[in-house]
Amino acid sequence: MARRVIVVPTAPVSDALLQTVVWAHAGQDAEIHVVAPASNISRLDWLTNAEDDARGEARELAEATAEATPTENVEARVGDSDPLQAIEDALRTFPADEVIIITLPDESATWLETGAGEEAQRRFALPVTHLIASA
Repeated sequence: MARRVIVVPTAPVSDALLQTVVWAHAGQDAEIHVVAPASNISRLDWLTNAEDDARGEARELAEATAEATPTENVEARVGDSDPLQAIEDALRTFPADEVIIITLPDESATWLETGAGEEAQRRFALPVTHLIASA
């Protein structure tokens, strides 16, 4: 049975690293659900629901991440601006075996991304792998 993995990129990571991690954790026949949070947004834009630019960037990141995964069974979409909420929403429709979250280091991350990897590891009852992309 193929493993089901949710990949949550808030930052791009090299294709080679992504492929290595997905192969190691799920194998080449994995079902991958890429959910890119629209988290590159200021507090003011978030409060006023001015998310168009952030959603456009997230769409591009989701598609690029999906293309880099080493499987044909992949779906990409934009998620909530809060990475943790994006994971919760994805789990409602895609019962995953594991989550892989990709963020920038906290000192380079946006206000919504800071601490998301560690919080996801604490909050969710399934394995969460946190990759930190270079700034």
